[in-house]
Amino acid sequence: MTIAERYVRFAEREARGVSPSYERLARAVSRDEELLSLLGTLPEAKQQPNLFFGVVRLLGGPVDEPAAFRDYTLANWSAVAAEIRSRVTQTNEAGRCAVLLPLLAALPQPLALLEVGASAGLCLYPDRYAYRYAGSASGGHLIGAGEPVLDCVATNLTPPEHRPEVVWRAGLDLNPLDVADPADVAWLDALIWPENEHRRDRLRAAAAVAAADPPLLVRGDLVDDLPALAAQAPADATLVVFHTSVLYLVPAPRRAAFAETVRELPGHWIANEGPAVLPYTGLPQPPSDTHLNVLALDGQPLAWTRGHGQGITWFG
Repeated sequence: MTIAERYVRFAEREARGVSPSYERLARAVSRDEELLSLLGTLPEAKQQPNLFFGVVRLLGGPVDEPAAFRDYTLANWSAVAAEIRSRVTQTNEAGRCAVLLPLLAALPQPLALLEVGASAGLCLYPDRYAYRYAGSASGGHLIGAGEPVLDCVATNLTPPEHRPEVVWRAGLDLNPLDVADPADVAWLDALIWPENEHRRDRLRAAAAVAAADPPLLVRGDLVDDLPALAAQAPADATLVVFHTSVLYLVPAPRRAAFAETVRELPGHWIANEGPAVLPYTGLPQPPSDTHLNVLALDGQPLAWTRGHGQGITWFG
């Protein structure tokens, strides 16, 4: 897939209906030979729209109008490129806990959570957030209290009655972020799409939860360092290794090595990734042509999920 095709795909499948600004930007970039040429000087993993747009936002550049974005990027390309090369997308969307909750609540309690690609660890607190499910099988269903409240449309699924009990939480990341560091929080904020103010509010609320009881965050590789961190989990808790929208950043051979490693660990493995990221056979037709993830437990696909946790369609 060419860089231009990736940007068109992003506009059509991810940004459409979610961020008009990013849909416009992505389409404009896909037609701009000068910007495409500059992106082509970067490693393939660094060419993605989320990273490009997030860096420009972090640096104070405009992302509302393609012409202003283009002018800023061309005038400041050396700074933009340097920032892109030094960063990875670390969207730490607490809302994804809403699609993880049905699995987490159903596993033997209590849980020891280990998130791969944890960023600042905001998805390690499914027991601390409140949830509001709507949909055919839920009829409006509130679980827990406090902030943030995570909204999710549930289809073909009756939401759980309770939150999980978590007695240990740890994260593994090549570059873990610290919610107590304003610069790290600024990067998380820059990765939130322009119109998504509700996600910005949710980030602040989730960051406050994490800052009050910081998780164990370890700098390390998802294959080489996973077994040692998993071994620290308490023996009387159910180990759950999970990840959401992370493995697409990992080369395919390394993904396969990770899957082999995690299958050998005690406990359970929850994956929430795009349908092309992990090999699943016999997936049903997705409910829409927007970008969806596949939620799987121990290699068994169970549901389609929206990227920020705003919807889950059960088929398992």
